[in-house]
Amino acid sequence: MSVEAHVLERYAAGAGERQEDLCCPVDYDRDLLRLLPPEIVEKDYGCGDPSRYVREGDVVLDLGSGSGKICYMAAQLVGQKGQVIGVDMNDAMLALARKYQPEMAGKLGGDRVRFVKGMIQDLALDVEATDHWLAEHPIRRHEDLLALKAWQARQRKERPLIADESVDLVISNCVLNLVDDGDKRRLFGEIFRVVRPGGRIAISDIVCDEPVPSSLKQDPELWSGCISGALQEDEFLQGFADAGFVAVKLDKWGDEPWREVEGIEFRAVTVTAVKPEGGECMDFGHAVIYKGPYEKVYDDEGHVFYRGRRMAVCARTFRFLTRGPMKDDFVGLAPAAGGPGKPWCAPAGTLRSPAETKGGVSHGGEGGGCC
Repeated sequence: MSVEAHVLERYAAGAGERQEDLCCPVDYDRDLLRLLPPEIVEKDYGCGDPSRYVREGDVVLDLGSGSGKICYMAAQLVGQKGQVIGVDMNDAMLALARKYQPEMAGKLGGDRVRFVKGMIQDLALDVEATDHWLAEHPIRRHEDLLALKAWQARQRKERPLIADESVDLVISNCVLNLVDDGDKRRLFGEIFRVVRPGGRIAISDIVCDEPVPSSLKQDPELWSGCISGALQEDEFLQGFADAGFVAVKLDKWGDEPWREVEGIEFRAVTVTAVKPEGGECMDFGHAVIYKGPYEKVYDDEGHVFYRGRRMAVCARTFRFLTRGPMKDDFVGLAPAAGGPGKPWCAPAGTLRSPAETKGGVSHGGEGGGCC
């Protein structure tokens, strides 16, 4: 039996009867759980609480949404203008999550949650639509298989399950490790594809402190149990960085290992990151001051920021450092006189003259100014 088939089978069983060994102890927000049907809470499996990163008005995508618990928690946080999409490939779990949609819509004051069938490493492919197509076009010959591949290619392009740059926040709770190793690079790329510029991720998952040997990877019980498919701590973070995310951060760290197998520690973590804004670098005369405590720090684009010095930055970097996850670490200095910018980004380490920002607006932790 393949890894994917075993994962499907085990989580289908988990939709019918709770599987204690599929989840870590997590301290969820009890106020958000109070609204949920007990069956959804009981048959949910995870290792973290990414709902804590949801903001009002967000379009949220939950990878491997399972019973729908995190989706229905997030729906209480996004408000009337937000939306939550859960994607899962398991029919039994999708049926469980959808079972309570009318009830939850009534409690929430609107139906702002939907569940779709898909694979998280191929978020453009609508698997439910594929099932319907296969029912009408069964595969009996090689030519039929080619026709299926051609139909899927058109579907990904013309009617993607999750469109490019359509999501404010991608969350996931202990699911990325279940994806086959050969598909993990594609998985990180798909997450990057669907997030809007300036959007975020909050991914709870299991990581390991040493490489997992092939003998463990070939154990289907360990794989479906969120163990042998885990990436090493640095590999997990680097996967998001390689995909194009910045400000990749190990935001939560399980102090105690969840499990230890053959001397390898497996623990729960939550990683956050941001998709950078696109567009040309425009210099309007902005500066930032890194508050410390270190002598200097570097960002993912190679900029260096010296403690206490006015560093020249383009408008895009200014917005990110004064409004993004590092806003408490920088003072933002808008130029005194707003004017047309020039398409230029100062070389790393360039200082900004105080004369350029004297009289301008100072932002101790929140961005602004022109552009």
